[in-house]
Amino acid sequence: MDKKKIINDPVYGFITIPAGIIFELIEHPYFQRLRNIKQMGLAYLVYPGAIHTRFHHALGAMHLMGMAIETLRGKGHNISKQEEEAVNIAILLHDIGHGPFSHALEHTIVEGISHEHISSLLMDNLNKEFGNGLQLALEIFNNRYDKPFLHQLVSSQLDCDRMDYLSRDSFFTGVSEGIIGFDRIIKMLNVRRNQLVVEEKAIYSIEKFLIARRLMYWQVYLHKAAVSAEHMLVAILRRAKYLVSTGVELFCTPNFRHFLTRSVTREDFERDPAHLQCFSSLDDYDIYTSVKVWAGADDLILSYLCKSLVKRRLYKTEISNVPIGEDRLRKLEELAVKTFGIRQEEVHYFVFTDVIINNAYNVNDGNINILTKDGDVKDITLASDNSTLEALAKTVKKYILCYPRELNVTKKEDIGSEMN
Repeated sequence: MDKKKIINDPVYGFITIPAGIIFELIEHPYFQRLRNIKQMGLAYLVYPGAIHTRFHHALGAMHLMGMAIETLRGKGHNISKQEEEAVNIAILLHDIGHGPFSHALEHTIVEGISHEHISSLLMDNLNKEFGNGLQLALEIFNNRYDKPFLHQLVSSQLDCDRMDYLSRDSFFTGVSEGIIGFDRIIKMLNVRRNQLVVEEKAIYSIEKFLIARRLMYWQVYLHKAAVSAEHMLVAILRRAKYLVSTGVELFCTPNFRHFLTRSVTREDFERDPAHLQCFSSLDDYDIYTSVKVWAGADDLILSYLCKSLVKRRLYKTEISNVPIGEDRLRKLEELAVKTFGIRQEEVHYFVFTDVIINNAYNVNDGNINILTKDGDVKDITLASDNSTLEALAKTVKKYILCYPRELNVTKKEDIGSEMN
């Protein structure tokens, strides 16, 4: 039976899903779960159109992978049908281990394990289920295959993952600064000494790609309201876990309860398959349904946090180039204790600081290499005449301060001067 399907994607148009194992993997519950996990977490509270999912993104990344393989074959590089299928599987499943709300809760629901490692564990399960049909995909995904350029198409500083999420997130948020020339970049891909390179003709497209990534981080991914919402959701989960640990009964779905009532580490995942099974059924709906119910909880802190998030009364977030002053932080904490009638040890749910980092390009970490017209291979920062790229290669660190807006109604002199 021919199971080839065509999906109409809003970003690329028609995407063809090949028959065989790829179609079966897309139909699998592990992958279908991605329909219920938003690609951009809580960013829809800032950009209402940002409600696309990891499911959208994975299919889009696979579509770009198909374009890349076609380009490299057209330039004489030997990529077998088996390798093509395997690299398509690797990119299709690269985000399968993401938890609810994508990155927001990655280290809150579980401890000491990344979504990449959970993806690898789920792929191991699928490999067994499909009679070792994913073995080559796992070799490529884990960078153990003797053609490293295939892994670089899946995971590097210029991979199909990044090219899709920049294009897709820009489309759904309406932020035009994120638009990249993915088609030109892909057409200029090549391989030298088994490493992925980009032909010099595309150097300006690569510059635009890096600049777009930097702008998308500041304008979208690290938007202060989105950062505030994510921190509030993390605070909700931490409060709920604390209450449950003290014997308080809280409503939640069975799979969510599994993680709310215990600390699950990387070692636990690898030792007991029950943890992975519960995780593979957990999505945004488990969390948000619980948050809506907890808005009516008896606990003041949990109730306040949940009501604020559901009604979009987000904490005020200030961003500074220098660390938050201790005097200002102390005065805000004192005001929070007085305003909400909480104990000092509970103030961190209401007033907190964090550091946000934007690093558009990491030199010597899977470099973006340019193939010059005379056959040399140079890092983009050396090949480009754009001095802006030197700045993009530097890590920019900023400091944030979050607190309820009720604390901002008093006179400035009561809580210290405002930051710029």
